[in-house]
Amino acid sequence: MKKTILITGTSSGIGKATVFEFAKMGWNVLATQRNPENETDFNKLPNVKMYALDVTNLESIKQTILQGQKDFGKIDVVVNNAGYGVDGAFEAMSDEIIEKQFNTNVFGLMRVTREAIKHMRPNGGGMIIQISSMGGKITFPLYSIYHATKFAVEGFTESLHYELSQFNIKMKLIEPGPIVTDF
Repeated sequence: MKKTILITGTSSGIGKATVFEFAKMGWNVLATQRNPENETDFNKLPNVKMYALDVTNLESIKQTILQGQKDFGKIDVVVNNAGYGVDGAFEAMSDEIIEKQFNTNVFGLMRVTREAIKHMRPNGGGMIIQISSMGGKITFPLYSIYHATKFAVEGFTESLHYELSQFNIKMKLIEPGPIVTDF
């Protein structure tokens, strides 16, 4: 039986490259973006379906997982890739900017993770891959808010690893360095 993967944040960078890689390997791919109507690169890839998913909107996450189940049966792997970075002096950051950064990079990732767990437990397990950053291990000036979100993802994922192992749900953490993206 063909494996199925859900990937968040597939409009560029790591997310987009991951779609191409898993499609090439013959997996079913749920490629998610906030605005999938703008995506044209995936149109000719077999077994790739586009879904509208905004990690800051719980209902869109639930709908995508439900539709993915209908389309492919079950979801074996989830890649939490959606995110972005804010830079600048902390003292100049408004609460709105800080909350938006955390809502996407931390709470959005947590929402997707929670819904994935609800899907994977009754299906006997799965794997959740969190795309963090070397910015969750080391810091640079003017990225304090971004680094705070990535350190949070690191701690959350490491702790959840122990919580979920009894359910055959594996947690993986990827901490890439500089890559070519819009960020």
